[in-house]
Amino acid sequence: SSTMSLSEAEVQSARGAWEKIYVDAEDNGTDVLIRMFTEHPDTKSYFTHFKGMDSADEMKQSDQVRCHGKKVFGAINDMVQHLDNSEAFLGIVTPLGKKHATQLKIDPKNFRLICDIILQLMEEKFGRDSKASFEKVTNEICTHLNNIYKEEGW
Repeated sequence: SSTMSLSEAEVQSARGAWEKIYVDAEDNGTDVLIRMFTEHPDTKSYFTHFKGMDSADEMKQSDQVRCHGKKVFGAINDMVQHLDNSEAFLGIVTPLGKKHATQLKIDPKNFRLICDIILQLMEEKFGRDSKASFEKVTNEICTHLNNIYKEEGW
């Protein structure tokens, strides 16, 4: 469906939760990637320049990991700003999904992984309510990305 399933209240509380973690976008984005790479080492294979990095400390120091962590958080931030406008939201999600499906050929299950790690980090830092209020947003993002992948023939 092209319409968002979030109420105005849900949008507001999701934004509140996201703002707290987005304040430190680079550090938190980096932490999320490092967790993904450490807990799911196969995800590193998509990033040629991260392949040789095994320790979390090494990754934390890497400009490329930090830069991509910040980029991921920036993209989600754009989506969060447009949760109440499905056209604008899709305008961000669609090209991102297409690029990851066609050019980068990233397995779509990795979007769920990264979203789950973000939720985990939110819960650790800001409690269960933050996580709960952002869960619907991650579901929305993953659903739309999966739909784009289907359209691209995955």
